[in-house]
Amino acid sequence: MANQDNANTFPRHAQEFRLAVMSNDRIYMDYNATTPVAPEVIQATYEALWDAWGNPSSSYDAGKKAKAIITQSRESVAKMVGGNAEDIIFTSGGTEANNMVLHTAIEHFMRRNRDAGERNDGLLPHIVSSNVEHDSVKLLAEHLKKQGVADFTFVPVSKVTGRVEVDDVVAAVRPNTCLVSIMLANNETGVIMPIGEISRRVRSLTSQNERVFIHTDAAQALGKIPVDVMALGVDYLTVVGHKFYGPRIGALFVDGLGVKTPLYPMLLGGGQERNFRPGTENTPMIAGLGKAAELVTARLSKHESHMLDIREYLEERLKVVFKEKLHFNNHFQGSDRLPNTCNVSIVGPGLQGWRVLSHCKKLLASVGAACHSDQGDRPSPILLSCGVAPEVASNALRLSVSHSTSREDVDTAVEDLREAVELLEQKDS
Repeated sequence: MANQDNANTFPRHAQEFRLAVMSNDRIYMDYNATTPVAPEVIQATYEALWDAWGNPSSSYDAGKKAKAIITQSRESVAKMVGGNAEDIIFTSGGTEANNMVLHTAIEHFMRRNRDAGERNDGLLPHIVSSNVEHDSVKLLAEHLKKQGVADFTFVPVSKVTGRVEVDDVVAAVRPNTCLVSIMLANNETGVIMPIGEISRRVRSLTSQNERVFIHTDAAQALGKIPVDVMALGVDYLTVVGHKFYGPRIGALFVDGLGVKTPLYPMLLGGGQERNFRPGTENTPMIAGLGKAAELVTARLSKHESHMLDIREYLEERLKVVFKEKLHFNNHFQGSDRLPNTCNVSIVGPGLQGWRVLSHCKKLLASVGAACHSDQGDRPSPILLSCGVAPEVASNALRLSVSHSTSREDVDTAVEDLREAVELLEQKDS
């Protein structure tokens, strides 16, 4: 019974610990970088550790429980994105999922041409992407291009709309194009890309035998806006758990996995995940991902509305306090953006984003993507690509709120920013 008592009390203590860490008068506004794990997810993860420790491929009770949890989680993730459970593969995270898609597209192109007996006149498989993608797409593309494995076109986002324009993507498609990979929403600006229209237009160019696959990395969109793979018309969609209060694992949706749409494994092993992603399943983290997906499905409408209200209040308060010094970096004509994302610069010498945040006593935020945190005071390449002037981009702050952020939190954060800016201006005067 002592063990059972531990099973019942540990999640409560974990929740209390999380709340203690996140409080301490600090205001967290970096939810686009990562989210704290939801209490329900902690509970599901711990229960899986406790009760479902067996190998999911085994026939005894603990293994059967693990298998059942994995099955249920697969269904929950599929429901969150509007797909079928058999089309979900669990991965270590978004980076692995994105890598699998690009490698699959290239491999399929090579196999198709080889099977058809085509020499292809030396043409390499060609992939279309954007110039504001996550590094797990961008750096892999650059590596594959350098290795002479594939050719890439990085379509620039419009400096007017901040998004990839459909006509530009269509114009980049070639006879040897095998994949179009465009993120669903940008992690710094929050701008939502027209993936549904891109899918429709690209598909109209090719036949089933000359299919160009469509992939979108939905890491930033899930948990913030509705995401439906059928409406988007994509073949592949990347899921990242820690962006929606889940654990740091991910999943990949593949439309008609292995039948309609190919997926080639990057690992070889024991045959788990139907051989597409072998390796003994990480049952506790999969349980957590499934629970996080359930919460998104149940609460998205309410959370989306709240985040939009808080973001608008945040932007109004910033305008009142900083007036003409303020420049919004993600207000683009005719573009939708995530309901939680504000990218703003407080214009003035010595007010670089990193300096302002280092003088804040309560606000926890970032100057841009977490994977670019080593760039120091260099302006964000994403903002520069969107047409933001270098001296403005250097001062950028990315403030991303959540369903738990309150107006009182906003008031505290804005006052903290005001005090930090005032202190820096006094130092530099």
